[in-house]
Amino acid sequence: MNTTALIRPAWTPATIALMVIGFMVFWPLGFAMLAYIIWGDRLEGFKKDVNRATDGIFRGCRRGADKAHSWGNNSSRTGNVAFDDWREKELERLAEERRKLDETLSEFDDYMRELRRAKDQDEFDRFMANRSRSTPARTDTGKPGPTTLLDDTE
Repeated sequence: MNTTALIRPAWTPATIALMVIGFMVFWPLGFAMLAYIIWGDRLEGFKKDVNRATDGIFRGCRRGADKAHSWGNNSSRTGNVAFDDWREKELERLAEERRKLDETLSEFDDYMRELRRAKDQDEFDRFMANRSRSTPARTDTGKPGPTTLLDDTE
């Protein structure tokens, strides 16, 4: 690292001034500058560690993708013909079982959709029946008709 730089991870007048200005302008900038002053010399090693870790993660993803692509075809043969034949038959059987399960799921979804539609229709029919019973008779003007009051004066 170049130690003659004006802004380097050390307690120099420039870095202290930037830290103070950072705290005055926006406090996270001040903390960022403080972190740079304290741990900035480790930044190169930190970047290398992070790059190495992410390379390892993505290497694992690539390896997993390669396995996923080779699972269905014969590129991952073991060399044992009997085992490879058995494995191929098992994979075909599992694929057929998967197709059956997917068909059953589709049929069940259709059944549930029809059941919900029938339930909704039944609830709507009940609502309409209750509504027609509870609404009073209307006159031509759209207002409720006259009600008959019993007179107790005899």
